[in-house]
Amino acid sequence: MKKVVNDVNQIVDEMIEGITSVHSNLLKRLPNTTVITRSDVPVKGKVGLVSGGGSGHEPAHAGYVGKGMLDAAVVGEVFTSPTPDQVMEAIKAVDSGAGVLLIIKNYTGDVMNFEMAKEMAELEGIQVEQVIVNDDVAVEDSTFTTGRRGIAGTVFVHKIAGAMAEKGASLAEVKEVAEKTIANVRSMGVALTSCTVPAAGKPSFILEDNEMEIGIGIHGEPGIKRIPLQKADQIAKTLLDNILGDKHFGNHVAVMINGLGATPEMELYIASRKVVQELNEKGINIHRTWVGEYMTSLEMAGFSITLLDLDDQLTELLDKECEALSFCN
Repeated sequence: MKKVVNDVNQIVDEMIEGITSVHSNLLKRLPNTTVITRSDVPVKGKVGLVSGGGSGHEPAHAGYVGKGMLDAAVVGEVFTSPTPDQVMEAIKAVDSGAGVLLIIKNYTGDVMNFEMAKEMAELEGIQVEQVIVNDDVAVEDSTFTTGRRGIAGTVFVHKIAGAMAEKGASLAEVKEVAEKTIANVRSMGVALTSCTVPAAGKPSFILEDNEMEIGIGIHGEPGIKRIPLQKADQIAKTLLDNILGDKHFGNHVAVMINGLGATPEMELYIASRKVVQELNEKGINIHRTWVGEYMTSLEMAGFSITLLDLDDQLTELLDKECEALSFCN
């Protein structure tokens, strides 16, 4: 294992210290926690948005903390859900009296721990709602999940719910638009290589040089099938066909081509070229395409495709200005 680390037991702590020291004008760390918040929380009169999960998916989730997106991200150990106590600290920090919305990726540990924190907060009189993102069309149940997994489409939920909250909407209204986004977003990924959790010191699974796995999860969970390595156009078409086959999309979408940690931008743009061609041929208008790393899996090679079916409301909110480090430009 070759990684730029000091002590595998201090990786998360040192990463959080690095993020908040470099971006101290925008972010701060709650003392004695793994919680990263906007520097100005709580924002008076605004619904607070909290998300998070295991580390190893950077820039998720701290990269989406900022005006117009999340108010706080709770960081767990590598591929491990944050504890209910840490989530609770985030809820208390962002609550201004207007309530708090939890945005949870559909993984068993995340759902359980965030729901426990929700119950703890409600006992203290804080109004909390939650939504669960399940955008991965690959498999219905997986190693860590009952139902579909939450993957890169979660970023669109952060952005749209964040824009709604920034407008001064109520907790019910923010939850409603988050659920609408979840209903309209679909994703699917492919892995060319495995990744190595630092504490384990060895790859999570093995893919031979001539193999790839279609429908892989962001923790290395099995996908639909393991097949011989294909050319970029065929890979992109396979993922896109599965996404389009899962939902009827209108003629106006947002697209995300998301690298899983070790895929050069060169290759992501080759894949995005095919996605654009396919959607154009089907008469589906692309409002905007994001290409880059948004929800990774350590140093896994591969990528995912996300489509968000847009209407006027979602388009307006998606286009609102924001100040999060890794999405707003």
